[in-house]
Order: sequence, then structure tokens, then C-alpha cells
Amino acid sequence: MAFENGISNVEVSAAFIETLQTDFKNLAGESKKKYPVIKESCEEAVIKLKSALSTPQTSIFYVINQVIYPLSQGCETKDVKLIKFCLQIIQKLITHQLIDQKGALYITDTLWTLMESGIEEVKILQSVTLLLTTNTVVHGDTLARTLVLCFRLHFAKNSTTINTAGATVRQLVSLVFERVVAEDEMLAKSENTPTVRQINMDDFKIPSGTPPKGLPPCAADAYLLFQDLVQLVNADQPYWLIGMTEMTRTFGLELLESVLTQFSIVFYKNAEFSFLLKERVCALVIKLFSPNIKYRSTLPSSVQQATPFEKPYFPISMRLLRVVSILIQKYHSLLVTECEIFLSLIVKFLDPDKPTWQRSLALEVLHKMTIQPELLNSFCKCYDLNKHTTSIFQDIVNSLGAYVQSLFVNPQLQINNTMNITQGQPPVFLGGLPAGPGVSPQPGFLLRGVWLPIVTTFPTGQTKSIYLEMLDKIEPPTIPDGYGISIAYASLLEIIRSLQITIGPQHHVEGESPPPRPKEINKELYCQLIKSSWCGLLAALSPLIDASTDESITENVLKAIQTYASLCGQLNLDTPRDAFITAICKSSLPPHYALTVLNTITSGSALRTGHSQELNAQLVAQYGEADYRQQVVAVGTPLPTSSVPAGTQQGPVMLTSKNLQSMRALLSLAHCHGSILGSSWHLVLTTLQHLVWILGLKPSTGGSLKAGRLTTDTNAVITTSVMADLPVLSQMLSRLFESSQYLDDVALHHLINALCKLSQEAMELAYSNREPSLFAVAKLLETGLVNMPRIEVLWRPLTNHLLEVCRHPHIRMREWGVEAITYLVKSALHYKHTVPLRDNQKLQTLLLGPLFELSSVPHGDVRQRQLECVLEILHGAGETLSHGWPLVLGIIGAVNDQHGENLIRIAFQCLQLVITDFLPVMPWRCLPLCVDTVSKFGSQTQELNISLTAVGLMWNISDYFHQNQGKLSQTLTEDTTVLPDFPGTLNMPSFDKLWMCLYARLGELCVDTRPAVRKSAGQTLFSTISAHGGLLKQSTWQAILWQVLFPLLDKVRSLSNSASSEKVDAGGNILIHHTRNTAQKQWAETQVLTLSGVARVFNTKRQLLQALGDFPRAWSILLEFIENAALSKNNEVSIAALKSFQEILFLSKSQSVDNKSAVIEDREIWSIAWKVWVKIGTEITVPALETESTNDLYCPSQTFLTALVQIFPSVFQHIKSNFNLDDLKQLGTVLTNAVSVPVYGETTPYIISTSSDVSLTPLHDGVLHTMELLQKEALSRNNSKMIPEIFKRLLIFAKFTCSPPSTSKLENKHNKVSDWVAMNYIPFGEKAMSMTVKLYDKTAENPEVISANILHGIVAALHKPLALKYNCYTNSIWKLAANSLITVLKTGLKVARIHGNQFAAMWTELAATLNDFLFPSMCAPADKGLDEMVTDEATDCQLIELLRTEVLPYSSQIPKEFIMQVVILLNKGSIHSATNVKTDIDSELTLREEFAKTCFETLLQFSLIDGDNKALVVNGDDLAGQLAVTSLLQRFQEVLEKYIEDEKLSGKCPLPRYRLSEISFVLKAVTTLIISMKKAPIRDSTAWEHLIKLYPHLVECTTTTSTQVSRPLKEALLQFCDLLQPPMSNKANGEKI
Repeated sequence: MAFENGISNVEVSAAFIETLQTDFKNLAGESKKKYPVIKESCEEAVIKLKSALSTPQTSIFYVINQVIYPLSQGCETKDVKLIKFCLQIIQKLITHQLIDQKGALYITDTLWTLMESGIEEVKILQSVTLLLTTNTVVHGDTLARTLVLCFRLHFAKNSTTINTAGATVRQLVSLVFERVVAEDEMLAKSENTPTVRQINMDDFKIPSGTPPKGLPPCAADAYLLFQDLVQLVNADQPYWLIGMTEMTRTFGLELLESVLTQFSIVFYKNAEFSFLLKERVCALVIKLFSPNIKYRSTLPSSVQQATPFEKPYFPISMRLLRVVSILIQKYHSLLVTECEIFLSLIVKFLDPDKPTWQRSLALEVLHKMTIQPELLNSFCKCYDLNKHTTSIFQDIVNSLGAYVQSLFVNPQLQINNTMNITQGQPPVFLGGLPAGPGVSPQPGFLLRGVWLPIVTTFPTGQTKSIYLEMLDKIEPPTIPDGYGISIAYASLLEIIRSLQITIGPQHHVEGESPPPRPKEINKELYCQLIKSSWCGLLAALSPLIDASTDESITENVLKAIQTYASLCGQLNLDTPRDAFITAICKSSLPPHYALTVLNTITSGSALRTGHSQELNAQLVAQYGEADYRQQVVAVGTPLPTSSVPAGTQQGPVMLTSKNLQSMRALLSLAHCHGSILGSSWHLVLTTLQHLVWILGLKPSTGGSLKAGRLTTDTNAVITTSVMADLPVLSQMLSRLFESSQYLDDVALHHLINALCKLSQEAMELAYSNREPSLFAVAKLLETGLVNMPRIEVLWRPLTNHLLEVCRHPHIRMREWGVEAITYLVKSALHYKHTVPLRDNQKLQTLLLGPLFELSSVPHGDVRQRQLECVLEILHGAGETLSHGWPLVLGIIGAVNDQHGENLIRIAFQCLQLVITDFLPVMPWRCLPLCVDTVSKFGSQTQELNISLTAVGLMWNISDYFHQNQGKLSQTLTEDTTVLPDFPGTLNMPSFDKLWMCLYARLGELCVDTRPAVRKSAGQTLFSTISAHGGLLKQSTWQAILWQVLFPLLDKVRSLSNSASSEKVDAGGNILIHHTRNTAQKQWAETQVLTLSGVARVFNTKRQLLQALGDFPRAWSILLEFIENAALSKNNEVSIAALKSFQEILFLSKSQSVDNKSAVIEDREIWSIAWKVWVKIGTEITVPALETESTNDLYCPSQTFLTALVQIFPSVFQHIKSNFNLDDLKQLGTVLTNAVSVPVYGETTPYIISTSSDVSLTPLHDGVLHTMELLQKEALSRNNSKMIPEIFKRLLIFAKFTCSPPSTSKLENKHNKVSDWVAMNYIPFGEKAMSMTVKLYDKTAENPEVISANILHGIVAALHKPLALKYNCYTNSIWKLAANSLITVLKTGLKVARIHGNQFAAMWTELAATLNDFLFPSMCAPADKGLDEMVTDEATDCQLIELLRTEVLPYSSQIPKEFIMQVVILLNKGSIHSATNVKTDIDSELTLREEFAKTCFETLLQFSLIDGDNKALVVNGDDLAGQLAVTSLLQRFQEVLEKYIEDEKLSGKCPLPRYRLSEISFVLKAVTTLIISMKKAPIRDSTAWEHLIKLYPHLVECTTTTSTQVSRPLKEALLQFCDLLQPPMSNKANGEKI
């Protein structure tokens, strides 16, 4: 390679060889006298040169190396002239590139010798420079030697030499590294690129004079050179630069710095160099930094050590910082950890206890870094974003903040031992400003008595170090007072500028699209940049604003804060953003005032770390009045806030020019960066609100602010300049809100939310009756006005808040709230929207919405403004309100009675304007609402004339409908959402729906509280239906019925029912007829009119209505209303109802039936009529019987009841085919209730019968006629199921003979008992019983009758009259009952025996009935004739005969219990003494001998069983016989015992005839019984035991004297002879069946 063998193929011209020959000849000539040896050598050289010409193949370098020798010799002579000559030739050879490595070595040795001799030092340096710069043959040790040569010359005594050598060294060191760069480029270009070399770090960890393996030659030289430079600076021996005798640290650092500055590429490309940088240079720097860090300028001198190493040395410190600055800026990515240390060291340099020059140097270094955005980014990326490293970027910014704050500490607190650096004193100031007219203050900072002027300024983005460039200074320079603050101020602004370059986009022009958001990729970094810097920046910038004495400085700082806040906003970092905005806000207000205001509105999180410390520190420090008094430009009153209690006296607030400047900055921030303010809008706007208040700006039309301070405000002082400035500020404020049109929707919402919140606070304060700030309301209005093109976005939140304001009790708040809403609505309606307002339904509705919602505000002043606004809109924009009419009508209609006559009148004016002017242009879909609104005015009660006029407007509307039916029918669509829905009517045409709206509203007015309105509306309704009903489709009639007429009837009915019955005082001279002198009577008139009106509609439109699908239902409802009216206690109403009922029934009757469907419908109609009949019957009678209240007592008259009952047969003719059991039950209930209703005296004529049966009333006659009708129908249709029900009903009526319906309750409650008339129910009950018996005779065997236990029912019904017997009202009752029972049982017992199970209950009831009748509790009355007694006994005997024939013979088919009861009954009847009842007259007639005899015979008949009478024994179980025997024996014993006892007592007096007859009968019976028992098989020995027990009694009877007794006694005793031996059992007999 060329680097090793020198440069080959150098063509040397003959001319140059000849020139060289000449030079050597001259040299020979010069040296021939003194130095012959040199002369000879020169001559030889000439010869060699000649031969070189003749033999070109000889290497020119070989020749030259030989001819160099005489030159070396010449230099050794120390002859200056000769040396100069030789050096010239050497330089000529070098420049012609005729020197190879060997030659270079010779030349170097020669120059070294010269150097040591100290001859021609400058020429030597020239030669060395030529040698190294001409080509690259010199390297390795030779190169080291040449460099050492130059270094040594640098430390010569001659200053020229020193300077030249210094320059040469610098040049050559650079040259060595330039060679490396060239070498790298050449290697990169060579075809066979060398593979990446393997590097063994161990090879060069230990420094040595040999380069690491694998390094190319130039790189190897540079490596060794750099290594030795570090060694030398570190005061160690070099490994490669052998021969160094002296070296200064400052020079070494400068060389290192130059290499590092120029050749960063070498360090990045070669790992060996990177290693040196990392391991050697960084270690060196840290070591050298040590004194700077340890040293404290504030320590007393006695503590400081005297050695030079312990004290920082300015030249070295400064150069070190330069090196560090380069390392950080250029090698940051290589030396991440090391840079962390360096940066931390630089930050420490800023500590207050460091010398001022150190702090200034560190500031200059930091300043250099702050203008490099990429560098700051990489700090943040490597350190702050990394969890395990120091947050360097944060430390840098915080240290700057701390530094700035430390400058404003009072100088008396500082102690400085190294040099007397005192804080500068400000120039002569009066009140903080320079004295004298026209003198502008020097830019600077004044805070807490410390004055720091600005001493240097820098162009943006540039840096100019002063103290870092002082390379010639040995002692630390004196630093001016303001230098540190000047650099710090510049650095802070540069940091923000760099962050803006990194994060923020370029400024966008107003009106363009908003800036794009930061790329997500870098978002984390950007956020960290802000998080690391915001506290420090705020801590530094806040005091700078406060301390600044120059407007431009203040402006710069404020701009920087604005910029920074906007960056925070772009990244959605709300806390720092808010903190910076707070800083501007704070500077806009006086300090203590700001503390009050901002503490109220700033959350604690927004003021933390450095910022909060700074804020507190600043606010603790009291401002001297002298500092600010001269700057005060305005004095105003404070705005009340929630933090100041109500009633607290606050002094005037003073504003300075800086406050106003900050205000402008705040406006500018909001104007330019509104899109990122977000939630901090509140902070900004609160501050602006306070400033506006202090300056006395008040809202005017459209929301802009005008100077309008009240003259009464004595504290207000505003300088002329500010007065002139107020319109500008006002304009800026307006422009700020105008610029909201460029915000995106989200940002706009933030602004509006903030304004709303601000306004909310103002409202809160206004509640305590303090004068409110109207700033927020005014600006909401202004924001709304400028954002008209996208009004939809902000309209709701904006107007919703304004609506709240309108509800405020404070009149000023309300006034502006309603002003804002009405102004906005009017402006929005007149604005030329993209889509014309006329066609934009949604927008119209949206815009008018708030105006409409004002209707819910209770304050009259607001409502008046609202209605006035509506009038203006109607006059100005009425034509465009195609879709807004519903809301306009809604507003008009929202006025009600509570709002007073005035508002109602204004609203009605609006409405009349609408009806008269805008009805034709109004969309059809608004017509229903129009009708509704007119209806509302009809129903208002403030002004009767308005109500009646409104009903007149209804006529207008109906005329409009009628005249425009064609147009309306075409334009109306089937849009169900617009027109009200009328359920139950499918596909109603919209035109019909309009009519329906009208009718429905008129219907509502028909139930107004005022009779005049009711009457007017009612007439209008029925007239319009009559006049225009023909326009409607048939199906719409359904809706008229169901939506209008029936609801109307319903309301009238309910209101009539609840109307007062107190007399109405008409007042004045108006007389009221007695039929209308109560509300109830007035309503009765309405009720009659409506009912008759509806009935008339049914009458006139019958054919039409009957064609409707639900006519039967309508019919039913109408009948229901008629029924309700019929139940009315008002005579007028009830008579009218009855009349209507008869009328429509009559109409229905006359309808012609054409087809089957009509027949079916007719049936339905009659079915409904029947149901209504039942309802009327039930409702009118049940309450009369069951009512508990004494006041509401009402009994229907017999007229009603008779009419009802008489209507039934005609209804029944039509419904009989479908008449079912339920119907029958309902009918029965009605009939029962009807006959149960008591009768008033005044209705007596109705009791006279019209039938042939004189004793029956018309009502009773009608009821029984109905029952006969039902009976015939049931039998003819063979409808068995109905028969039991008919029976039940007849039996109820039959019971009335003994138990008439009770009216005692009613009589007790009613005042005039004499008014009641007692009804005679006996004929009615008897006829019912007769009908029952006849019917039973016909239907006894009917299964339904059997299963319904009708026989039981009949017996039960007869029980009472039979039991009462002589207690009945008349004998005919019980006689009829007894005959009925005999008749029924003759038929029924047969059936009962067959169907045994189903008659169980009947047997029990029958037994009780027979018992109660045959043995009544009361004897016949004394005056009863003998014939009657005989007849009565005959009746009793008939019953016993019936038992003998129909019951006992069938004992096996009849329940055992009943047989038992019969036997007991017969027992009871068979003995006279048992029937004997103690009476006053001991008449034998009462003994019923015949009856007793019949009973006994019956008993005996069933106890005497002979072989021939086997038929009585069924299934071998002759139950009746067994029971009879046992019973007989018991009865015999009783009679015998009684007889014996009585005979003993009577002595010689004979017993009565009937007693003798009885005992005789008993004794005969005993005889007969014994004979029978002997014949019968023995089943049970009990009977025999009983019989044997009789024997002693028979024996005792033998003492009798009566032959009537003794003869049968003898016969009886004779029969006992056979009982002395027990009879033999007869098995054969025992097996009888």
C-alpha cells in the first residue's frame, strides 16, 4: 500500500533533476572551504542524479535517499546560512513528493538535531508541516518524532516560535485525524471491502506505545497520538510521543477539544477510539472537575486548603467545560452514562455557593445546549424517559429556575470570600422608575430590592460565549451583575423555543385549519419533555415577569409562557398548561388580589412543585408601595367572589401597565391557542372577567363590552392612556371570541363550558344580592353570534345555560339572560345559513327551542320579553317559519291563567296574528297545534271575552278547513307523527284527522267550568258536525264517536256528578232561575244537551253508523251513558235519559233487516240492549237496597221499575234464541231487586194493578208475567238448564209470603217514615208458589232439576210457612204450603227413591219440615172452629198417609237416617200425651186422636210381619220393621209407666177417656206385636229383651178397675206364657230372602 512504500511511479522531469544538480553544486560551492566533506558528498549526489537521468529504471527514491545525506551533513554544521540552504533543498524535495519513508526518517532526524540546537526553529516547523502535509509517507514512530519535535518547540523560549509551534501542533494534530478520515473513505471505496474487524477490547485496555491490532496505519497513528494527549493532560508519561519534555494541561485540553470538535466521525466509526473516549477522556475530565465541585466560595478562608489542586483554576475549568460541552453535544450517544455525570456536574456549577465565574461558565455551556432541540430531546430520551437514570433534562431546567430565584435573594445574606462580587444597585429610581422626563428605564429585573440589568442580548437561536472564549485569561474575570440573569433569561427562552421546534408545528395563519396533533410515535417523549421542564421553567419565568422593568422583556417572557402553554395543550397535559396559564393570569392581576382570585379557581394539583413554592415565596414577599405606585394606570372596584364573604368591605384595586400587558398576553394566548385551552378556559376567562370588572367595562348590544363606569363610583381612576386603550382592549376581547369560529368543535365546547361555569359562579354570587358580573353572559352571546355557520354544535349547551340564567331571581341576571337568548334567536333566524332556514326543519326547531323553553320560566318580565320576541319574529321572519310553527304556537300556548291578564292578552294578540295572517302559509302539519292553542285560550279563565273570541276562532279555522278541503286533502300526507293518533281507527285520512282535532278541542271546551263557554262550544261542536260531517269518511265517524262524543259524555257525566249543589251567587242585578241556581243544575242542562245531541247524531246518522264495524259497541256505550243518566238523582236528567232509551229502542225496532249480516248485527244490538237493560236494572236497584250512606239515599220510583220490567218482554223476543243461564241469573237478580225496592207514598197510584189479578201490583204482575214467559220458553225449547234457575227465582218470590224484603234499614235512615208505603207481597208469593208447584209437576224427572236439588229447594222454601203454621199472616199461606208440599212429594218422592244419592240433603230438610209442621211450636188459636180443626187434622193425616205409602214401604231405597226420623215422628204422633200441649183451654180437640191413631197404625203396620207379607222385606234387611219394633217397645214402656203412675195418683177418679183409650190401644198392640215376633225369624235379641222388660209393668196394670183396660191386658199377659221357654231357632227361616 502507498502508506507503507511511499508514493510509487512519481515521474520526475529532467529539468527538475538538473535544478537539483544545480542546487547541489551551489551547496558544494558554499561548503568547499569550511566543510570539504559536505562538498564531496554534494558532488557525489550530482553524479548520482546524472546517472538517474541516464538510467530511468533506477528508483528515484533510492537516488534521493542517497542525495539527502549531504543535506543532513549540512544541517549538522550549525552554520545558519548553510542550514537555510539545506532546508530549502529539503523542502523542495518534499514538495515534489520525492521523499519516501526512509527519506522522511532521515529528514526527521536532521530536523530533530536542528531543534535540539535551537537553530532556525521557524524553518524547522515549516519543513515539518510540509513533510506531513504533502503526502502521507510519514507515519508511525517517525510521525511521533515529528510531533514531539513540534511540541518541544512550543515550549521554547522565543514567543514567535512558541506561537508558530502551537499553531503547527494544532495543524498537525488535525492532519493526523484528517488522514484517518481520508483512509476510511478510501477503504470504503476499494473493491474488496475489508471485513469488519474483530476487536479484542483487552488488547488496548492497558495503554502502550503500540496500536491495537487491525487498525489501519493512519488510524493507528491517530489512536496513539490521542492516547498520549490524554496521558499528557493527566500529567502521565506518553507511550508514543517519546521525547516529550514539557506539556501544559491547558494546551492539552485545547488540543483534545479541537480533535473532538472536528473529528467526531473517527470516534463513531472506530471502536478503539470510542474506547479511548469512554475510558480515558471521561475519566480525565471527571478527575479534573474534582476541585470545581468540591470548592465552595462561601466557606471561610481558614477552611480552604492552600494547595493549587484544591481550588478551581479558571483556565482549566473553562477548558474543561469546553471539552465537556463538546462531549455532550457531539458524543452524547456514545457516552450516555458519562454525559449524565457531566451534565450533573454542570448543573452543580449553578449552585449559589459556587463562584460567580463558574456559574457563568456553566450558564454559557447550558445556553449552547438549549439552542439545540435535538440535543435536548436526546437528553430527555436517554435520561428522563429512563426510570433508572437521573432526570437530567429536568435537573437542567430546575437548576436554571433555582438559579434565577437565587439571584433575587437579598445581598446581605450572601458571603463571598474569593472576590467581592456585590449585587448591582439600580440607577437612581423614583418609585421604581428612572427619574427625569423622557428617560426610559434600562432593561433589567427589579425584585425584592435586587436590581439586575440585562447586559447582553442574543439573536434568537444563537449563542455567543464570552467567558468560555477567554483562552488567554489566567485569573477569573469579573462578571457583571446582570450577566448571569441575561444568560439564564436567554436560555429559558431558548429551551421553550427548542421545545416548540420539537413538539409544536409552525404557526398557522388565522382561519387555516388548526395545527395537527403531535405524532403518536413521539408523544411519550414530548410529554416527558414537558413533564421534566414545566416546574423549573415556571419557577424561573414567574419571578422574571414580576421583576421585569422593560416591556419587551416582559413581552418575551409572556410569549414564551404562551408558547409553552400551547405545547402542553397540544399534548393534553392539563396540569402544566394550567400552571403556565395561571402564571399569566397572576401577572394580569395585582398580587394580593390575584391570590384571592386564583386560589378560588385553581385546583391544588395545578400548582405544585417549583411553581407552588415560587408562588408562595413571591406572595409572601411584600411589594413596597414605592415599587408600583407610579406604574398604576387604573384603579377600580374589586369584583365580589365566593372567597370573600358577602358584606366584606374591599378596598380599591390598582392595575399597573404590566397587568394590562399581561392581560393582552392572556388575550393573545386565548386568541391564538384557544384550541388547546380546554378546561383552563375557565382560568383565563375568570381573570379577564376580573380585569374587565376593574376597568369598568360593561356589556352592550351583541355582547361586546363598552366603558360604562358609573359616575357614582368614587374610587374609580383610569389614566387617559388607558382610557384610550379601553376600546382596544374591548376590541381584543371581542376578537378573542370572534376567533372562536376557527376553533374545532371540541375546543369550542370547552370555551362554552368555561363561560357557562363562570356565569354559574356569577349567578351564585347574585343569589346573595351582590351586583353580578355579566361578562360571561355577554361573551356567550358574542360566541354564539360569531359561530352562526355551525350553530348546531354549540346551540344546546349555550342556550341551556342562558335558560338557567333566565330563571335567576336577580333581575339584572335575568334581563341579560333573556336579552342573550332573544338576540341569538333573532340573529340565527335572520342569518343566511348554508341550507336555507326555510328548508331545514331540524335547524328551525333547534333555534326556536330555547325561546320555547323560556315558557317554563316563572318570571313575568322574562315571559314578556319572550312574547315580544315572538311578535318581532312573526313580523320579521314569519314567512320562513315553515317548520318552526309548532314551537311558536307552543310559546303562545304556554301562557296560562297564572300569568295574569296582561301576558294572556299579548299572547292572544300573537295568536290572532297567526290565525288571521299565517294560516294559509302555515304547513298543514301545524294546523292541529293551531287548533290546540286556540283551544287553550278558549279554556283560560282570566278573560271571558278572550275565551268566547277563541271559540269564534274555532269557527274561522273550520271555515278554512272547509274552503281549502281540496288543497289540504292533497298536501296532507299520512305522517302519523305530526297529526295526533286516533286509536281504533285505521288509515284515517289526514284531512279527517284535522277535523278530529277541531272536534276534540271543541269537545274539551264543552266541559269548561263556565256555562257560557260550555254552551257556546257545545253549539259550535254539534253545528260543525252537522254542517261539515258529510266531508268525513265513514271510518272517521268511529273516531268522532270514540274520541269526541263519548269522552264528552263521560266528562259531562263525571263533572255533573261532582258539581256542587250550593246556590250560585250571580252578583249584581242578574237573576238566575231556580232550575239553574246551583252548579249541579247548570251541569244538568249541559248533560241533557250533550246526551240529546249525541242521541240526535245516532238518530240522523244511523245508516252511516250502523255500517261501522263497531256500531254494536258504540250502541252499547251510548246505552251505558243513557243508563248512567237514568240513574241520575236529577229528575230532568233521568227523564231525558229514559226518553232517549225508549227513542233509540223504537228506532232500532223499526230498522229493516235486509241480509244475514244485518241479522247478526241486529242480534248483537239486542244483546247489547239486553246487557244495558240488566245493568240499569242492577245499578238502579242494588244501591237502593245496599246503600249505607244516609245522605245519598235514593230509591227508584215504581215508574222506572215498571217501565224496565215492561221493556224486557220486547227485548226478550229478540234475544230469546241466545238467552242463556247467565242471562237468566242476571234477569232474576234484577227482578228480585226490583220487587224489593221500597215504595214512596207519592208513587201510590202505581200500586193499582192493571192485570186481572186484582191483588197484584203492576210491577209484580210484570215480574210474574216475565217468569211465565221464561218458563214457556224453557219448556218449549226444552232448555233444561234454565229450569232450575227459574225454580230458584220463583222460590225466592214464594218466600216473600213469610219474609217480605226488608226496608227497615231505609226506614230507619229516612226522616219521614210516613212516606213509605207497605207493599203486600202475599198474593205475589202465593202465585209464585203455585207456579213452582205446577212447573215441578211438569219437570220433576228432568235430570237438571234432579241435579239442582230443586225438590230440596221447594221443601226448604215451604219449611218456613209450614213451621209458622198458625203464626202466618193468613191461614191461606200455610195451607197452600201444605197442599203444595203434598202435591210436590207425590211426584218427587218417586224420583228421589230412584236417584237416591242426589237427594241426601232433601231427606234431612223434609224430616225437619215434617217435624216442624206436624208438631208446631204454637197451638191453633182459641177461636178456631171445630170444622177448621178437623180439616187441619185431616191435612196432617194426609202427610202421614203419604209417608205410609211412599216412604216406609221403600225403606231400603231411602236413607236410614230419614227412616229413623220418620219412625221417631210416628212415635211422637202415635201417643196423645206426646202431642199434648199445655193450653189455657183443656180441649180434647187439640189432642188429634185421629192423627195419633194414624201414626200408631202406621208404626204397627211396619212392625207386624207375617209370612205372607214378604214384599216389605228387601234384601233381607227390613230396616223399617226393625226400627219400628224397637221404637214401639220404647213407646209402650213409656205409656205403661205413665199410666201406672197417673192411676196411683188419681185415686178413685177415673183417668180421662183418651188416656184409657190409649192404654187399651197399647195393650192390644203388645199382644199383636208378640204374636208377630214369634212368627218372625230371630235376628236380634234386643227386641225380645225389651219385650220381657215390659212384663212387670203389665203385671202392675192388673190393679186397674177399668174393663176397657183389663180385657186387652189379659190377652197380652196370655201371650207371655210362650216366653217361659225360649223358642227354638229356625235356620230355614233365618235364610229367608
